[in-house]
Amino acid sequence: MSFSIKQKILVGFSLILGVAIFLQLGRVIGWGEIGKAFAVFTGWQGLVIILLSFLVAAIGNWRWKEILKDSGINVPFNTLFKIYLGGYSMMYLIPIIIWGGEAFRVYGLTKEKNIPWKKTFASVIIERILEWTVNIVVIFLGLAFFLYNVYLPPKELVIIFGISLTFFVSIISYFYVKALGKKSIVKQVVKNFWRKEVSDENSFIAVENEVFEYFKWGKSFNKGLALSFLRVFVMLARVWVLIIFLGNMIGFFPAVSILGFTYLSSMIPIPTSLGSHEAIQYFAFTSLGLLSSMSTAFTMILRASEIIVSTVGMAFLLRTGFKLAETKIVNYDKNK
Repeated sequence: MSFSIKQKILVGFSLILGVAIFLQLGRVIGWGEIGKAFAVFTGWQGLVIILLSFLVAAIGNWRWKEILKDSGINVPFNTLFKIYLGGYSMMYLIPIIIWGGEAFRVYGLTKEKNIPWKKTFASVIIERILEWTVNIVVIFLGLAFFLYNVYLPPKELVIIFGISLTFFVSIISYFYVKALGKKSIVKQVVKNFWRKEVSDENSFIAVENEVFEYFKWGKSFNKGLALSFLRVFVMLARVWVLIIFLGNMIGFFPAVSILGFTYLSSMIPIPTSLGSHEAIQYFAFTSLGLLSSMSTAFTMILRASEIIVSTVGMAFLLRTGFKLAETKIVNYDKNK
């Protein structure tokens, strides 16, 4: 996948912004204190966090596998996991490229298993919507706990993260309204932006119909929702365990709040949520009576574990890219 100049500028700008926020927080909190807290990642505790991170990814892949299975496509878990991790790494490391990870998964599964792209595309959309739906539920639960305890965030955080949350909630709400009413999103978007009509035989309408069919309240949707909450439970366990490793004990709802803020920070398209995650967790930890240095160590340890998972995924991403280049060279030689 080649990046345009505009995309490269956006990636560079978002990364610089994240680094600036991160460095500023480091100066405020103190690098020495952060280093002491981060030391737990070098022992067996770090291995536990890494294993939990891979488990989170594995459950996400399991959810995708079940979505495909319900549409009549059965792909071996390991084969699918390689493609899932490739897309996962792209979403985490280069989030500014909107739908880049999803596009890789569609391409990877279509090429690897010769599955019709419409089926693959629909499965990826379904998996993403389930993910966002559950993430938003956790975010609102965490925010409700904070507001109930009168932990009011700074105005700057409210503006930045409020805009992101409003955007995602609006998209998800719009989808469910259309899906439940069986009213085409594709037709409306094309009509509003390009002033054209889309026929019912259009490929994207077929994808949309399959997505809408999944979100009927039934066995498939219930299973997808259950796996999504199982993934949340493992991520919640990772938050709780990591804070114990850092020397504190917290309750269930404070842990939900911290996880909700983690989800909220990921809505800002900065590579690895650098800076944005630190900023919002600094507020969360200090509001809960935890050390500010612990908040930065917490985000750095989570980021390190996610980068390890993403590095494995990047290996599969590069492998697919090399295979594509090899195929193009072979085809070029044949046509000479």
